[in-house]
Amino acid sequence: MGTKKLSLGALNRMTIEDYKDVKKLDYDIVADNVRSGQNIGSFFRTADSFGADNIYLAGICPTPPNKEVLKTALGATESVKWTHFSDNESLIAHLRINQIKIIVVEQTTQSVMLHDFIPEVGCKYALVFGNEVDGVSDLFIKNADLCIEIPQIGTKHSLNVSVCAGIVMWHMYGYLKTI
Repeated sequence: MGTKKLSLGALNRMTIEDYKDVKKLDYDIVADNVRSGQNIGSFFRTADSFGADNIYLAGICPTPPNKEVLKTALGATESVKWTHFSDNESLIAHLRINQIKIIVVEQTTQSVMLHDFIPEVGCKYALVFGNEVDGVSDLFIKNADLCIEIPQIGTKHSLNVSVCAGIVMWHMYGYLKTI
């Protein structure tokens, strides 16, 4: 076949400093009490890949320079903006003041399937991903502009939160990419 894997140099990636200056896409990530540093690190790495504007870490989320976060993020904590909020009430107020639509990623009685959610260009979104055991908090669900879920088959009822975030970020990138 003659196909070869590209070397890191051949990928021609921009530097962290150059990436910081690139206009990001109109969506943020919210980690609602996600407890695993590895999941948070994965959020950072995926957010860097798919142009998320910001990550909000709420409650018990580990924050950089937590060693598990740094190990999984592979440097993305330097390229992706992030903010920690000690409680969800403050974060929700911040999102509302900044006119950011709250999109909860959770299985609810009124969820819309991911493939039916078409983000509007020019509208800013916050995608909320929940705790590994309890999912998204009731407070975020109550304050959501929309709940979306990833359709699944099989015997399991959920995906790992970082896998779920990757799928949803890829979906957003596909509709909003301008980079």
